[in-house]
Amino acid sequence: MSSIVTRGGDQGETSLLYGGRVPKDDLHTEAYGALDEAISAMGLGRSLCTREEVASALLELERECFTVGAELATASSDRAKLLRHFPSLEADAVDRLEAEVHRLEAEVGLPAGFVLPGGTAAAAAIDLARTMVRRAERRAVALARSDALANPEIVRYLNRLSDLLFMLARQEEAGATALK
Repeated sequence: MSSIVTRGGDQGETSLLYGGRVPKDDLHTEAYGALDEAISAMGLGRSLCTREEVASALLELERECFTVGAELATASSDRAKLLRHFPSLEADAVDRLEAEVHRLEAEVGLPAGFVLPGGTAAAAAIDLARTMVRRAERRAVALARSDALANPEIVRYLNRLSDLLFMLARQEEAGATALK
């Protein structure tokens, strides 16, 4: 690509990862767009983190979310092409996220009540990422219901990811409190 300006979307359409034009409000576009927003919010949170272990976890999640985004940006009919270039997200990735949630629950504990985001700038950005992942999850559910999502692990992954982001925000806040 010689320029980021392609004019290809000027009529309200965009391309899926392995071909095919869809409206910019297509379920695929909505799902991977919401995830892209979440990745950016994770990056913001990472840049503000005071705890290296939280920043490191966010970086790993951002990278993994690109694989998830690739699955969301690919039509089911082109899944074989995707799998030639990217690994498929499998159940073990969901299990890994769940194990990390449980580890953080034991380390940090669950809040006694509702959490108002904003305990720290980093935690607020991580909480923002969590809400964006929830939106991506809703869009992925819509894709699955329309038989346009080939990998059912995507919905499970996004569900666990939002739980993990909640706990990472609490871990970041606990670290900031300990530093005061």
